[in-house]
Amino acid sequence: MDYYLSQLINGICQGSIYALMAIGYSVVVGVVGLVTFTHGEVIMLGAFASYFAFQMFGNNLIVGIVASFIASAFIGIFVYKICYERFFDAPRHISLLLTIGVSMLLRNLTQILIGPNNLPLLGVVDNKFYGFGLVGLTLVQIIVILTVVSLSFLLFLLFNKTRWGVMLRAVSQDKKAAALMGINVKLTSMLGNCIGSGLGGIAGMLLAIYYQTLIATMGGSAGMKAFSSSVLGGLTDIPSAALGGLSLGIIENLGITFASASFRDIFAFIFLLLVLIIKPEGFARKQGVRP
Repeated sequence: MDYYLSQLINGICQGSIYALMAIGYSVVVGVVGLVTFTHGEVIMLGAFASYFAFQMFGNNLIVGIVASFIASAFIGIFVYKICYERFFDAPRHISLLLTIGVSMLLRNLTQILIGPNNLPLLGVVDNKFYGFGLVGLTLVQIIVILTVVSLSFLLFLLFNKTRWGVMLRAVSQDKKAAALMGINVKLTSMLGNCIGSGLGGIAGMLLAIYYQTLIATMGGSAGMKAFSSSVLGGLTDIPSAALGGLSLGIIENLGITFASASFRDIFAFIFLLLVLIIKPEGFARKQGVRP
């Protein structure tokens, strides 16, 4: 029983990271209005930004969060300028192909400049364990869950309590109507891409400190989990995408209690297929970015 409970906790923690990835992905797709294949590399570069921040300034999590968010947000600007800004009225496959190309460029540049090998990320968080009755959590699990919950709450405030949030939601729902209301659609779309990319970068940092390692090719798996979680949420419904990510993490970890850990991804994608067969819209409620 303790083993299954432990795996459930691991699933919630891992699912929280997937949820943050999916939230970032859904913000990008919802505001920009185009699917992206660069999110995995955005996550990877956020992880590396935090790695170098820890090397330079010590193991300060706040510094790591800020570094990963800023670095990935700047990558978001780069991706927006190259892949989206001039192609809103073009066939959708053009932007899609451009994001694939930029994804390959970022991954290969990282392998050339930093190297293709795993880099250890040890000692960022103390190896402490806290018991709460039948439930036990490591310090890194507590930090991961609290960080994701805090960022989700801040994003909720941004979308619902600020002028920029209103503009982001307006652009996500109808760009032409938003333009008629005097909203700068391109600037707002770029802001949404930056926010979504920044959140992905922080998810990359959490992934790196959770597994205590990072590598230039980690974006492939991370991007697929972000995409799958977001698809479960209907691509643009933020709470549903977060629920999708959490569900994938739990299913993966409970699944490997009955089979080898090498089948982790199989359990996740079987769950994805079953949900989409039964409910093609996933967990989504309506279109447009919905915090």
